[in-house]
Amino acid sequence: MTAVAPRPTGLSADFDSLDPATGEVLASFPVDGAEQVTAAVQRARTAARWWAEVGEPARRSRLRAWRAILVQRTDELARLIHRENGKPFDDAVVEVTIVIAHLAWAASHARKVLGKHRVNPGVLAANHAATLEYLPFGVVGVIGPWNYPVHTPMGSISYALAAGNAVVFKPSEYTPAVGRWLVDSFAEVVPEQPVLQLVTGFGDTGAALCSAGVDKVAFTGSAATGRRVMATCAETLTPCVVECGGKDALIVAADADLDLAAEQTVWGAMSNAGQTCAGVERVYVEAPIYDEFVAKVTAQSQLLRTGGAAASYGPITMPGQVAVISRHIEDALAAGGRALVGGPESVRAPYVDPVVLVDVPADCTAMTEETFGPTVTIAKVADVDEAVTAANSGSYGLGASVFSRKRGREIAGRIDAGMVSVNSVLTYASVPGLPWGGSKESGFGRIHGPDGLREFARSRAITSERFPIPLKITTFQRGEKAIEQLRQLASTRWGRG
Repeated sequence: MTAVAPRPTGLSADFDSLDPATGEVLASFPVDGAEQVTAAVQRARTAARWWAEVGEPARRSRLRAWRAILVQRTDELARLIHRENGKPFDDAVVEVTIVIAHLAWAASHARKVLGKHRVNPGVLAANHAATLEYLPFGVVGVIGPWNYPVHTPMGSISYALAAGNAVVFKPSEYTPAVGRWLVDSFAEVVPEQPVLQLVTGFGDTGAALCSAGVDKVAFTGSAATGRRVMATCAETLTPCVVECGGKDALIVAADADLDLAAEQTVWGAMSNAGQTCAGVERVYVEAPIYDEFVAKVTAQSQLLRTGGAAASYGPITMPGQVAVISRHIEDALAAGGRALVGGPESVRAPYVDPVVLVDVPADCTAMTEETFGPTVTIAKVADVDEAVTAANSGSYGLGASVFSRKRGREIAGRIDAGMVSVNSVLTYASVPGLPWGGSKESGFGRIHGPDGLREFARSRAITSERFPIPLKITTFQRGEKAIEQLRQLASTRWGRG
């Protein structure tokens, strides 16, 4: 059997993948309906059994071979990301390189994290051996976004494959060619079975994947779509891991290195045209250094350029997001905010020039809703306590950043977010051993690291009697003496405070 199975007939239509900068058609893809998605999941069911049975050493070897392909063809994949997503080529190279690091980590650590190991049976089962092992779910459905079309879905795909699952991948309708590249390159190292398959289309295709009999769903996207994914999965009690974006805050304490803080703020807010779920959208700065910090951010933001070969960042990938960005800017200004860099005129689809806003009321959409564009709001606070309170306000809890020479880790420990970088932004994304995920409306579950491997495996606990003991309490023939002995055991072992 080949990895690329024949596609069923009866497709409803095709759709085009476009270069967001020029509108050029890059390729056409089928809109897969329920019939096609169900067929893919059925093929994956057979592939999953095969992939699980080949064993961890063989899986590790295949994943390392895939890693080698990604290394050797990084520029090829980066060029495709640049054309289909719009981000600069160099940024695409960075994205692919981080993916390679995660793939390498998942392949190398799956056995240690998920392999069978002994557990102390404790006093009550001292005559038993206790073991814990992790088994693959079977078939995992992955629904990926367009803003990081390799890094984000591969955070699920790499770990799910390493854990022994087959994967059916539905990429964003804005980046299907990148998804096809990943699936085709994997088939080069695993040609025997369709362990990683592609389905393409829009929201209905994703919904069909959720209800097609997969054993788990990994979703990245908006909170609204995440709720729909969860509702669909709930109908069949299909577990899911959901990452739904954020409105991430950055805190600048009075003792911060302001040059570093400004540089990282601009990068965190503007790179990838601000289309980063854990990007910097809100900045809270202690009053004594507020003016100096704002001046530095303003100066650096004014140097950025959009469009052309030397662009600092690319176009807005999803056309509908331009209206959201424009609305947030206009709401902020109408409520009394000021634009120190850019303004409404910065929005010139498909590009948005940098926008730096100050004096924006806390209840404006620019402060409460995910903008997903190259804009940032900067607010003055009296002290770190006020900054932390403001950072923790709102409905999201994905990531955050803190800049302080002496208090960084202390402040980070007070922030209600799944991930925090101290004296940098987004660094946690490049550390394969750390989990990725948030709280509140940013979703639940984790990818990356040991938690990410366990996310795509189910635990199985086994106890096995090694020798009989006189104290038998799990029997109808135990008698009163056994209960008294049990009381004495509990008092001796746990009775002291």
